[in-house]
Amino acid sequence: MVGRHGVTSAGRASIGSALKLGLYSRILACFTLLPALDNVRIESLRVKRTAKEEATRIAMACLDGVGLKEKTKSYPTELSGGQQRVAIARTLAMDPKMILFDESTSALDPELIGEVLTVMIDLAKAGMTMLVVTHGMGFARSVAGKIIFTELGVIVEQGGPERLFTCQNAYAPPNFYGRFTGL
Repeated sequence: MVGRHGVTSAGRASIGSALKLGLYSRILACFTLLPALDNVRIESLRVKRTAKEEATRIAMACLDGVGLKEKTKSYPTELSGGQQRVAIARTLAMDPKMILFDESTSALDPELIGEVLTVMIDLAKAGMTMLVVTHGMGFARSVAGKIIFTELGVIVEQGGPERLFTCQNAYAPPNFYGRFTGL
């Protein structure tokens, strides 16, 4: 389903709408048997049916954007933070209007977390709209325009980072947000 519209033979517009949303999930990161360039251009070739030369040009630009321009023939497991950065480049190659990042840094070591967050910060600075599911309060505070806290699937607090991290409210335990003011 895309919005309230199912995909039918007359629903090509719905499929087009779905292509405007990029999804990055650490679990769905990469095809480990494909080098970086092929990982990034595979969806452009197969889903969007982009010509190979154009898909290669786009993939190269996206790999450059995540700091992997010189690693096109490397396999994701051979790269520092490679699976994550290649997966982000693959998402960008589809030219989404918004990217959903689902726990993009959970279970990564500190060096890899830094590399992924740097790419995400660069995307934010470039104006990419992102919906980020994270436990990283410092990161959320530094890049978010709006933060939504949920508990058991229910929104319990929302607002701009400055308001949420500097004000006391009924939801937060004492000094909850204050712990993150130095980040």
